[in-house]
Amino acid sequence: MTEAAPGTPPAGPGPRRAGAGLIALAALLLAGALAVVLGAVPGPAGGDWPAWIATLLALGLLLTGLRMRAGRGLPAWRIGLRPAPRLLLAGAAGFALSAVVLATGRQGETAAALIWLALLGLVLGDLALSLRGRARVEASLPADVFVGSEARLTLRFAPGPASAPRARVDWPDGLEGPEAIDSRPAQGGGFLAEASLRARARGHWRLEALWLTWTSRLGLFEFTPRLALDLGIAAVPDIRPVSSGRIDVDVRSALYGLKETSARGDGSEFHQLRDFTAGMDIRDIDWKRSARHRSLLAKESRAERNHNVILALDNGYQMRAEVEGLPKIDHAVHAALAVAWAAALGGDQIGLFAYDSQPRLFVPPAPGRAAFARLRRRMADLDYAMVETNHTLALSRLSARIPRRSLIVVFSDFADPTTAELLVETLGALSRRHAIVFVALGDPGLARAATARPHTLDALARGVAAAQMRAERRVVLERLHRLGIAVLDVAPGQLTARLVSAYLDLKAREVI
Repeated sequence: MTEAAPGTPPAGPGPRRAGAGLIALAALLLAGALAVVLGAVPGPAGGDWPAWIATLLALGLLLTGLRMRAGRGLPAWRIGLRPAPRLLLAGAAGFALSAVVLATGRQGETAAALIWLALLGLVLGDLALSLRGRARVEASLPADVFVGSEARLTLRFAPGPASAPRARVDWPDGLEGPEAIDSRPAQGGGFLAEASLRARARGHWRLEALWLTWTSRLGLFEFTPRLALDLGIAAVPDIRPVSSGRIDVDVRSALYGLKETSARGDGSEFHQLRDFTAGMDIRDIDWKRSARHRSLLAKESRAERNHNVILALDNGYQMRAEVEGLPKIDHAVHAALAVAWAAALGGDQIGLFAYDSQPRLFVPPAPGRAAFARLRRRMADLDYAMVETNHTLALSRLSARIPRRSLIVVFSDFADPTTAELLVETLGALSRRHAIVFVALGDPGLARAATARPHTLDALARGVAAAQMRAERRVVLERLHRLGIAVLDVAPGQLTARLVSAYLDLKAREVI
């Protein structure tokens, strides 16, 4: 639970708030009232300078309040309090009435004094009623959230604020949420505020500050305390396709069937001997064992398992570009985890390789679900890089680490044919020893711009540029396809399903 007295000084950067507060306001009001009262006493040489001093002080009070409402208060007096519009109107009305009664002569000074004393009484009474208690806030947040998904922040205000508070949160870079959070009365007293936040990037993010705003009992002041929060949330890769069981059904149906029969009869790995029956391939007969048992026996094989599947993630600046609200690297991480789970179910060994200007991470291939859990942790900890990718250096190092023929799934992208030239050459050399799947993320916005009907010259120019970019992209992808590399260039929403299907197809055809 976080507590703050209504007059807690704000600290650190935050939303725009008043600068001068209770001390300046009370001092000006009191001085103005006293000066008007003293105006009934003749000044030097019979002058009425105390009345004019009172008028100037009242004008200064009004200007100070206006500056505080504009967020340009006195920096040294920031104590989390500012006048509300109601107080400014009351001050303006008091100033106008004082000017009118003072213009009638010295007889109006008593009336002006009563006006300012009444206003002072309202101010002090409002402060006395509103400064009782503390603003106690209970904040709760889930421990983690999938990247690209939403989580709910809940704020419970214990009885204390005179009215429903409005909260503002200093959102970190990886989270986004509403600028202001309104509260409502809660059952059992107090107030309740809820807000949805969205994870924009992987990482561990903390909410460190909360700014509250509520009005006093009589509505003359607004309290603006700053509360320190200690809330953390981890934005992790999305594994809902894995946890939903959809991939389990697809993999088991494709590789084993309902009774684990579809993988038998094809493949290169020996499974068992069985009696030869009509319809079986005569080349499957094991003549030596048939002669020993004096009956025809045939070899039954199954699809080979225990392959290496390496997930190679390009983490350079090209993968920082956002598509459908997320960086391309996050879409790649989600799809990589899905195919890693499919490979674990299929009996293959899964490994991870991440690189940008140089190799950054290598996790050797390992079988089973434990390997998937390890890959998920390592992918969640990947940093976002802003350097150019060196495909030649990184992929040559990867080839040296895995001498055995493997399936390498490369998640990368390129901007134009010139920057893709080294990528094509490196993947071509790598495909001589390994089976390669190249995954690029298509941009639906680019496709829409290229196919939309233009209504202005600017739209026509954007459409021509988008169409040219798509044509250049197709040229590069066709070159990769001619090198024997399986190419996927799909929108993020279709990537996971297409990639799992491509893996199952390559495994069924024993390309690895």
